[in-house]
Amino acid sequence: MRHLFLMRHAKARQASSDMSDHQRPLRRRGLRQAAAMAGPLQRWGALAGEIHVSSARRTWETLVALDAAVPNLGLAARAHRQDALYAFAGEALLDWVKRLPDPTERMLVIGHNPALVELGRWLCHDAPDRLPTGGLLHLVLPGGPWQALAPDCARLAASLVPTAASHSLFQRRAPAPRAQGKADLAACLQMQLGHLYALVRALEPGVMAGADPEFLHQYRVNLRRSRAIGEALLATARASGRDKVPGLKRHLKHLKRRAQDTSDLRDLDVFLARLATAPPAAEEGTRRALHGWLSERARGEQQRLCQQLRQPDYAVEMQAWEAYLEGEAFREALARITPARIEAVLAERIADHNRDLVALSLEAPDQAFHDLRKTVKRIRYLAELQPKRHRALLADLKQRQTLLGELQDLCTREAWLAAFVESGAAPADASADIAAWQAALQTEKDAQREAIMTLAPLNA
Repeated sequence: MRHLFLMRHAKARQASSDMSDHQRPLRRRGLRQAAAMAGPLQRWGALAGEIHVSSARRTWETLVALDAAVPNLGLAARAHRQDALYAFAGEALLDWVKRLPDPTERMLVIGHNPALVELGRWLCHDAPDRLPTGGLLHLVLPGGPWQALAPDCARLAASLVPTAASHSLFQRRAPAPRAQGKADLAACLQMQLGHLYALVRALEPGVMAGADPEFLHQYRVNLRRSRAIGEALLATARASGRDKVPGLKRHLKHLKRRAQDTSDLRDLDVFLARLATAPPAAEEGTRRALHGWLSERARGEQQRLCQQLRQPDYAVEMQAWEAYLEGEAFREALARITPARIEAVLAERIADHNRDLVALSLEAPDQAFHDLRKTVKRIRYLAELQPKRHRALLADLKQRQTLLGELQDLCTREAWLAAFVESGAAPADASADIAAWQAALQTEKDAQREAIMTLAPLNA
């Protein structure tokens, strides 16, 4: 098999009276696009073979930006600038590809639209019909000679755009919340839930790409925030003596399950990031073996999550949630919410938190601290329904959530380290390293638990 990677140059300046199309340089955004794509390109093997670049300035600067992001690969020194790739018709690009020498098995072309899209669609009918600046197509071709390429002979292995590779780039295009103006509480909640739904759906390509863990984190946050608002609605309905909001529990159950499906992958991402930024005082062989084992688990979880997000039932569930948010039954339930009822539920949850906080001890199981963290999040989401009124409370909750989150991360690392040992993947001489690491984690956990226990009760 042969691998052909087609990449469009990153965002460039427009031509002007004193600058030809061939001379157009990259914008600052284009430099960020290229840097964001460098990691995925390296992981996909796109930088391991031959690299051919159009002679235009913007394509070469795209290559130079990739080179700066992964300087150990020497991309600029290996790349070939080709006048023939300064082409905008798919036929011209196909003609160039068919003249490649047969030993070429892996190649990256950095060029221009519409030639790249036309060639991609000619080779594979499943290829997308648009390729934004900085976008990439990975096509797997049959193993025959290049000149024997035929229509629809390729398989689309992957496609990626910068806004799915980098969450910071995505944020520039993310759905914006609707202006609430003088809308009443019910209308504000409906707009907020609609915005959260739009964010979840917009984040899905980045989650499936798996290039930037922040997509997964924000996807989880927005699912959980949606669920928390729904649970707050159920709680306020009970407080008003009407304990049913038709259909809501079923939708919240779906949101909970989808958020839970991401838990292991998120924990693995956090552990891998910790290994990279603050590695333990252990032998290199131990760290390398653990990193490889965690990475393999993360790849498996990423594949599983992608399969779930592509299933028809996922789309059906999400579309049903969107329709429910716009439905009459939900609007009627929202209309029954009042600030007084929100405050009553908030006071009840704060009382529960303070009771659970006082009951903690150094001998309490980790789960008691994790349950407290869940309570803090539920209080926060409820307080965020009226953020101006609860500014001081929200600041306190943020501090508590940080402390409790750090403890949970420590517990998660401890659990994955134990699973690593049980898997048999640890080196035979790593027992002392791992024992010392486990002891250090326990010391950190004890210190974190003590810090949590010294927190004062919450005030509304």
